[in-house]
Amino acid sequence: MKTEKISTDIWLKVMCALMINAVLFGAGVITVLSLPALADQAKYLIPVVVVASFAITPLLCGFVARRMRIRNWGASQWREGDVISG
Repeated sequence: MKTEKISTDIWLKVMCALMINAVLFGAGVITVLSLPALADQAKYLIPVVVVASFAITPLLCGFVARRMRIRNWGASQWREGDVISG
């Protein structure tokens, strides 16, 4: 039986996707439940938040996971930082 190894890039994307999805979902639910005008429609808007967070996650996780690899930074960029890392 041959076992396949999962590449580091896939692991980074999966871990980033889990965290990004949780943040997007949490921000959406907090927004829906904290605004009285939206809280009245929560039973319709929370499923929209769930679907939207699943739809947006792959777009963001590819960008974030790519920035987590040192090989994607030049030596000078690593010292300077960027918008994400500060």
